[in-house]
Amino acid sequence: MDLWRSSFWALAVLLASSCGQRQEPQETARKQDAAPLPDSTAALLGPDSLPDGPAKALVLERNVKIRDYFAFIDSVVVCEDTLLPYPLTEHLLVRANPWIIDSLANTDYYRMMERDSFVYEQEELIVLRRGDTLLLPGPEEARELLRRMNNTVIDLNIPEFRLRVIEEGDTLFTFPVRVGRNQRKYLALAKATVDLRTMPGDGHIIRIARYPLFLDPGTGRRFTHTRRDDGRTTVMPLIPWIEPEIDGHRYGQLIHPTTNPKTLNKAYSNGCIGVKEADAWYIYYFAPVGTRAHLHYDLRVVGPDGNTTELKDIYGWKGRRFPDQSDAAALEEASRKTPSGCVCGDVE
Repeated sequence: MDLWRSSFWALAVLLASSCGQRQEPQETARKQDAAPLPDSTAALLGPDSLPDGPAKALVLERNVKIRDYFAFIDSVVVCEDTLLPYPLTEHLLVRANPWIIDSLANTDYYRMMERDSFVYEQEELIVLRRGDTLLLPGPEEARELLRRMNNTVIDLNIPEFRLRVIEEGDTLFTFPVRVGRNQRKYLALAKATVDLRTMPGDGHIIRIARYPLFLDPGTGRRFTHTRRDDGRTTVMPLIPWIEPEIDGHRYGQLIHPTTNPKTLNKAYSNGCIGVKEADAWYIYYFAPVGTRAHLHYDLRVVGPDGNTTELKDIYGWKGRRFPDQSDAAALEEASRKTPSGCVCGDVE
């Protein structure tokens, strides 16, 4: 698998050099992952730089598998960035081609099983096909997409087990999630006993991991395979994680896919926010680094019918100040000691 990636990076470097780009794809990818959203799109896009509409259409000349997907997207960004009047990024390119997210989401193991297709190794699936067309957004579309991305919030109500993607006050997606258990646990990898409850607060997405490392924090063992809800074993899928920083703290509570959706709608994890594999792709592309995150613990929610529902107090926080500051500090320290930055570690 590593050999395939190395070969594809070599191809991407050749493509980048032919475009006269200053950076190699790996470095470009790293910087894109770390760059926050701009404060203002006006500084990036001059008025009427190009006619409204797509700046260019690219027709794929070969199939792209998931294992090569990020390298391919990076090569397109590297090659085309200098030809556009604005900085092209992975997220901007894919948001201008939303069918890509749908294609990625459809590689979800359970969606594939609904179509009677068992997939042992998700990275082998073709996600972009020869003849597919990628549209590079024109300046007006890019400006609008950046404006919308700047006005997006990832909203999680912990006891409701619901994560929402909210754009300019409108809820675009509502996803079921699992959250941290109401207990403390010793994690050998972090060499500490930590509070597993998912911490509330306000912040933003500070990091993404496109090639995540799966480690059991209890043992330090690396996960390469997972047992599915149907009892079958598969290779761990390649799906990115995102990490929020909450109230200035990094608790290692990532938003990532679970390979066992039967655990959703429960307080089940070691602190991370688990979502369906398909949903993780939508969250990733609607929450680039810099996106605001609002994690809260509200027991009273208003339903679509206007009626108010009282949720179960899963953490016993009703009427109390939460979380305990010493618990939060211990969790943050544990996250620093974990190579992946994630203290959840569970793949069930």
